[in-house]
Amino acid sequence: MNLRLRHIVKRFDGPLVLDGVSLSLDGARALVLIGPSGGGKSTLLRILGGLEHPDSGEVEIDGDRVVFTEDALLRHRRTVGTVFQAFNLFPHLTALQNITLPLEKVHGRSPAQAEETGRQLLARFRLGAFAGKRPADLSGGQRQRVAIARALSSKPRLLLFDEPTSALDPEMTSEVLDTILELREEGLDFILVTHEMGFARRVADQVAFLADGRLIEAGPAANFFAAPISPQTRAFLGKVLKY
Repeated sequence: MNLRLRHIVKRFDGPLVLDGVSLSLDGARALVLIGPSGGGKSTLLRILGGLEHPDSGEVEIDGDRVVFTEDALLRHRRTVGTVFQAFNLFPHLTALQNITLPLEKVHGRSPAQAEETGRQLLARFRLGAFAGKRPADLSGGQRQRVAIARALSSKPRLLLFDEPTSALDPEMTSEVLDTILELREEGLDFILVTHEMGFARRVADQVAFLADGRLIEAGPAANFFAAPISPQTRAFLGKVLKY
């Protein structure tokens, strides 16, 4: 993944959420965004996924500039898989239908092709026996794994994870993190927002620290955690890694 962010600015009804964020990465496989709540991580992730418009600035992914017009964004969203903290599954559909519906309606797959893909992915994530279950009948970890399967179903070039374990208890968190680690080991490119610092250290090759809407520091994960440069970064890691 090659990523270029140039002076990204975003406001919501006045407050400045992103304040001129710029970042340049070449050959990253797993970028993890960390920082205090309200620092702008999720907003930046949504801009990368084409779900929010920046007020100004440019985004380029693998040499392709993201154009923030509706037609262009529809095409861009088809190349990105997004997994949200609240699952965002359709409650009235089964696990299988949550995967097949977007494949048919958004990506133009035939019902037979969509079902084959859906069943393969559910089996891959040890969910084959739950294909006919609705989200309310699944555990939180199972729901999030269905959401990951749905995100993967269109074979996106990039996966985006927005705090995928924040709504889960520790056992279910482990299920989901194991799944993300599997994807990492398979070489899939992704960007992850998380408060799980131990997991961030394990899975990331690049880390970016955002606070107060600004990119404070970014760099290779090993260097970032071992010898952070910014006093603000050191203070944050000192708190979250204390225990």
